[in-house]
Amino acid sequence: MTTPSATVALPAAAPPAPRRQLFVATALACVAASTLVGGMLAIWVLLRERVVDAGERFPVDYIIPEVASNVMLMTIWALCLFAQWAVYSGNRGDRAHTGLALAVTGILAIAYINAQAFVYVDMAVPIRDDYYGALFYAMTGTMTALVIAGLVYTTVAAFRALGGRLQETEILSAHALYWYFAATAYSAVWFVVYVTK
Repeated sequence: MTTPSATVALPAAAPPAPRRQLFVATALACVAASTLVGGMLAIWVLLRERVVDAGERFPVDYIIPEVASNVMLMTIWALCLFAQWAVYSGNRGDRAHTGLALAVTGILAIAYINAQAFVYVDMAVPIRDDYYGALFYAMTGTMTALVIAGLVYTTVAAFRALGGRLQETEILSAHALYWYFAATAYSAVWFVVYVTK
């Protein structure tokens, strides 16, 4: 009878790297939305050049409330700071500060939407009189829709992070990435639509 030979066990393999599907999907959505906003801005600049070359003012009859548009710019960049704070707190396992950061992010997103509503009411641009109204509402409405989508993203991130999955910080990182995109997109819209006249 032969004696069984000793088997040599190999060490366990390293755990697989995280796949980061949510982060990559958010990045791809940000790229797609960037092309949308960039295309709309290109059309805005083209039409503005045509009006200015004809010797007219663009916009002709409307006064842009610069305080509200500047507050929107400061608000959306401050929002990025709090979204990044949520990532930092989530990585440290600090549930209280993660919740506070996400709550302030949501409040600032609502403040942005409120300021945009003030701009709409104050300017009172009719949508069907000329192309400026349609283009203005399309441009600023797209940005408002992106901020509303970010507010929904903040709500989902808060439920997932505070509902017992604080160790999975990918959603917080993807959430912060989305807000950085939204702030950059609004900076371009702010300069082209609200500043350049």
